[in-house]
Amino acid sequence: MGSLLNLAILTVLVATFYGPVHRQMTVLGVLRKATDEARLAEQQAFYKIEDTMHCEDLHFHRPSHKIFTACEDSVLPRFKWFPPLGNFEGPVSSTGSIHVIDPKVSLPPSASFEIFESVRKVFENFSGPLITHGIEVLEDPDNPGAVYIFVVNHMPNMEYYQGDSRAQDVPKARSQVELFHHALGSNTVRHVRSILHSLIVTPNDIYAESPLSFYVTNDHFYREGFKRQVEDLVPAAKWSNVVHVQVDSLESEQAEIGVNAKVALVGLQNNNGLGHGQSKEEILISNAIGGIMYRGRANPETRNISILDEVHFDSSIDNPSYYMDPYRTSSGDASGYVLAGLLRPIDLAKNHADPNGKDGVMVWYARPNTPKEGSAVEWQTRLIFEDDGSNIRSSSTALLVPIELQPGEKKKAWLFVTGFVSENVIAVEVFL
Repeated sequence: MGSLLNLAILTVLVATFYGPVHRQMTVLGVLRKATDEARLAEQQAFYKIEDTMHCEDLHFHRPSHKIFTACEDSVLPRFKWFPPLGNFEGPVSSTGSIHVIDPKVSLPPSASFEIFESVRKVFENFSGPLITHGIEVLEDPDNPGAVYIFVVNHMPNMEYYQGDSRAQDVPKARSQVELFHHALGSNTVRHVRSILHSLIVTPNDIYAESPLSFYVTNDHFYREGFKRQVEDLVPAAKWSNVVHVQVDSLESEQAEIGVNAKVALVGLQNNNGLGHGQSKEEILISNAIGGIMYRGRANPETRNISILDEVHFDSSIDNPSYYMDPYRTSSGDASGYVLAGLLRPIDLAKNHADPNGKDGVMVWYARPNTPKEGSAVEWQTRLIFEDDGSNIRSSSTALLVPIELQPGEKKKAWLFVTGFVSENVIAVEVFL
């Protein structure tokens, strides 16, 4: 009787924990080996874009048909100082850069030397430091020929490093948000102001509603140490949050002045990337280490975010983007969500401070299956790009830019991929 009881208990435990444990091991890549060679989607044309080092985030601005990104510009600083990876070897004073990439998608693949050009913009009224992370691009509501650019800046906290004693309660990082203004087609980006608030602790990405109103994710509750590792490895450690920030004025020279903030969403693990979804109201939020993208909506009065739906992937994911098919018809719509992640996130623990490490990538394309009337939406997730780390190291953002549809051809797009420790943004042609 005792042995039967033990067997019954074991059966219940296996049934209870096998699914979640296997899911977590799959997402972390514990059972996944890197491919011997890069598996480029459809084995199509592949390009590396020059002067795009350590560009963590990408944004496609449809009206100008340009891609915006913020980059680190040099190799070693990222591995010595980058709070999102727990790299606190010492403060750096490097100043990253803002770039605009021109896809030039109408040119043929034979003109590869001209297809993708990254143009570095010159800062006005800004001297740094700028340790870049997530960005957001917002059309200037008063001038359609200009945009606002939000950039997460992980500055070192000199109060900690210059103090007589490095107190436990003084954080090493003083992360804030930088707001820039850019006239489309010009060579410069003008710094408008810095934005700092006590609720902006471990900022990762930004979703802007207006120049004065935006959401920002805190990807961890703990900045470093064992408890931060618990946040990464234990799905129940849902301690990160999303904060809504309201700025009173764009004129302040003091980062803290005129900044109000409130917590808009709690209860999710490892909030990372934010993105704009299918509709103007849809907010995309990623649980990076859990491989889950949430679709949410904000209450315009309370600013709180409600979760409406979620999509699961078999790897970590980061900054989500939405591709709107310009050639969609009632019988064929290739619109969908694009998310980039790591082939083996578990390796990041040993590679995060190693300039010579190798981190493979996976890029997913998610579309809803046509549901039966009255049934819940089911999601189709397709792996459209994979690399063992030879062509690109790490991926945190991927987006699609349409290629002009030719008669008799399948729909195609350029897939742009970048990562927090990538030497270059890459582009590969994919079928949709």
